Parts: sequence; structure tokens; C-alpha cells
Amino acid sequence: MKLYIYEHCPFCTRARMIFGLKSLPVDLQVIMEGDFETPTRLIGKKAVPILGKDDGTYIGESLDIVRYVDDIGAKILVMPPDEALGTWVQEIWPTALKLFIPRFVEGDFAELATSQARKAYRHREEQAFGDLDLLRGATTALIAEVNPRLEALATLLEDRKGLGINDITLWPVLRCLSIVRDVNFPNKVSSYMHRLSQESGVDLLFAQSR
Repeated sequence: MKLYIYEHCPFCTRARMIFGLKSLPVDLQVIMEGDFETPTRLIGKKAVPILGKDDGTYIGESLDIVRYVDDIGAKILVMPPDEALGTWVQEIWPTALKLFIPRFVEGDFAELATSQARKAYRHREEQAFGDLDLLRGATTALIAEVNPRLEALATLLEDRKGLGINDITLWPVLRCLSIVRDVNFPNKVSSYMHRLSQESGVDLLFAQSR
């Protein structure tokens, strides 16, 4: 199977995680930013991730991909949904976006390997978020919102064992935030992040923090 991704994308990270957690082989294919032709040819629109199945068909939504792959062999996402964790992700998402998007534009990702691709990505994100330099200037205030939420998350993770769909939606957000230098990850959250990084084979972004 082939998985078409952006390296920075949290939705692509969901799909990458399930392959790693299940130790299933997959051929990762990075789509360059600004490449409209490839995803449109595969699923009719510009969106990733895209899973190319062995039968020649394609799946184009991250959680649909996760569920398809988890159905291969014994399921591993067996923990029941945790409403509190789901709410946590929904509530932090708007603030987290404003922190990691300006940094992704500066990041070292294969889909941004050319100046043309990086320019296309900046243009796309500035259409959604406005001037990214101004957004970068709001870092202190945004981190002041995020850090207490991470403290609350540590409590939610206190007794978590096993894997469920919440891990697939939560961990990619934490991975994205790991590119933000001054975010404070409590020990319980940090341990969770590093454990799932090791189990899934998907890197965290601390090495690129800025």
C-alpha cells in the first residue's frame, strides 16, 4: 500500500501512526506543496492523506484510513472513546493552530523542499490565518493559553492504558505543538508523547523547535 502525505500534517500523522502501531509496511509518498494534480487525480480534490490500496482504489479521509488499517488483522484501537479527551482536542485546536502553523512554514519538511513549494504553503496558510509574522508575534499570549490546558491533559492521561481512537486524534496535535519552543509539556504528557512516538515510529518535532 502507498500512503500519500505531507510530513507536517496532523491528519497525515494519524494515518502514519496506525501503520506504525500495527507494524504494517507502507510506502510513504510525500506530495509537494502546490501539487494539485496528484491528489486531484487520485481522489478528485487536493487533500491528504490518501491511501492507495493494493486493489488500486484510494481512501482519502484520515480516520477512514485509520479504521481500514485497524481492520487488517487484530484490532489495536480497542479502548472506548473518552469524551473528555475528545473535548480537550477540540478546545485546544484553534489556539494550537495559531502556534504551529507559522512555524511549519519555516520547518524542514520534504513537501517544502523547494522555494516554490514553501511559497505555495505560505500563501495557502496566509489565506486562512492572515499575516503569519503577526501571528508569530502573538506567541507569548498563545502559549499562556496552551500551557494550562496541557496541565489539565496530564490529569486526563493519568490512568490511560491501551490504545483507542482518542490517541489517534490527540497525539498528532501534541506532535504539532512540539515544534513550539516555549510550550511546557508536563512529565505525564511528555512521557505519553515519547512513548507513542517510539511505538508508532513517527518522529516528534522537538529537534525543529523554534
